[in-house]
Amino acid sequence: MFGSCLNYVTLRLLGEVENDALTNGRAWILLRGSATAIPQWGKIWLSVVGLYEWSGNNSIVPELWLVPHFLPIHPGRFWCFCRLVYMPMSYLYGKKFVGPITPTIMAIREELYSVSYNEIDWNKARDTCAKEDLRYPRSLLQNVIWTCLNKFVEPVLNCWPINKLRDTALKNLMKHIHYEDESTKYIGVCPINKALDMICCWIEDPNSDALKLHLPRIYDYLWLAEDGMKAQVYDGCQSWELAFIVQAYCSTDLVNELGPTLRKAHEFIKSSQVLENHPNSETYYRHRSKGSWTLSTADNGWSVSDCTAEALKGIVVAVEDLS
Repeated sequence: MFGSCLNYVTLRLLGEVENDALTNGRAWILLRGSATAIPQWGKIWLSVVGLYEWSGNNSIVPELWLVPHFLPIHPGRFWCFCRLVYMPMSYLYGKKFVGPITPTIMAIREELYSVSYNEIDWNKARDTCAKEDLRYPRSLLQNVIWTCLNKFVEPVLNCWPINKLRDTALKNLMKHIHYEDESTKYIGVCPINKALDMICCWIEDPNSDALKLHLPRIYDYLWLAEDGMKAQVYDGCQSWELAFIVQAYCSTDLVNELGPTLRKAHEFIKSSQVLENHPNSETYYRHRSKGSWTLSTADNGWSVSDCTAEALKGIVVAVEDLS
């Protein structure tokens, strides 16, 4: 449902009109409960473009980032990918941002649901997920937590004067978003948080330098090749793969034959090393990175322990064999 809905919406927004592929896709979506059965991330994306109501989302309260860090529920204690994806999602949820409601959006609203958009029960839709996407049913504890957040925490946070916290929380989130962008040269830890961060920067200021710096780095993930559009879920694995290639060649008798190539590979690995720690890293829940390697290039900024180990091994064997 996640892929079907988002692909359908993407094609329609790009100008595709009724055809066999769209008709079959729409029939598949409606047969399995309509777009109300899209998983959480899909609900958020549809909410942003105006095809789903924010009230049909489980609460992702931005104020959670303001609780003391020693508490186990603080997002700073989450796995980095989880934290950095939900960080901009929390900002969008807190803002309740919705894009322009155009005639195309109005038309898609009628196409994605089995009932009129205005008649959808968003409270019921909030916890609806197609069986094809339900990898692990929610536990009783999860249901209790979400119910408390939706029925009690979120309403209280929206009451005066506590609602003043929302602006503080959103400003705090944007500080974290900008830090992540700057420390990864606007690549992000993955294309998901990169795209979400870019939207948040646009919402904050559509003429900002941050947004302008985001745009060229889209091509680290999405580009047009000679045989069509290409996409990848990371900005590459150059350092990782090259380290293994160097080690493999150096374990053979091809060193002399491939000497110039190995020297270039050696230089690339050296140039891919992260040479400095990110400033105020602990404030933004980052580990030190100086001297490490990422999966891809130094621009990525996210040090990886096994990539560091293999890159270092690659440099050592290259120096030994080429000297």
